[in-house]
Amino acid sequence: MEILLAIVTGILYAAGIYMMLRRSLVKLILGIILLGNGVNLLIFLLGRITKGKPPIIPEEAKVFEELYADPVPQALILTAIVISFGLQAFAIILVKRAYKVLGTDDLDQLNTTDEDS
Repeated sequence: MEILLAIVTGILYAAGIYMMLRRSLVKLILGIILLGNGVNLLIFLLGRITKGKPPIIPEEAKVFEELYADPVPQALILTAIVISFGLQAFAIILVKRAYKVLGTDDLDQLNTTDEDS
C-alpha cells in the first residue's frame, strides 16, 4: 500500500510541476493544487501508516510496546488543507479579477500589458 501511495505522490508532484510550467494562470493554480495534495500525501506517508491503532498512548505505559498512530502528521495535514483552501480561493478570485481587467490569462501577455501611448 505504501508503494502505491508513493507512486501516486510522485505522479501528483510531476503533474503539479508540469501544470505550473504552462503559460496559463488557471493551469498555474491547478498545478499548485496538485503539488499541495502531493505534499499532504508525502507528509502522511512520512508519518507511517498504522492501520487500526489509536493515536493515544496509555498513561501507565513506560515503554511503547505496540504500534500507535502518530497524531502529528495528521494534524499537520489538516492544517495544510485549511491553509491551501484559503490560498486557492484567493488565487481563483485574483485570476478572475485579472482576466476581467486585462482580458487574458496568458502569462506572456500579462508581462507586456503596458499601455502604448
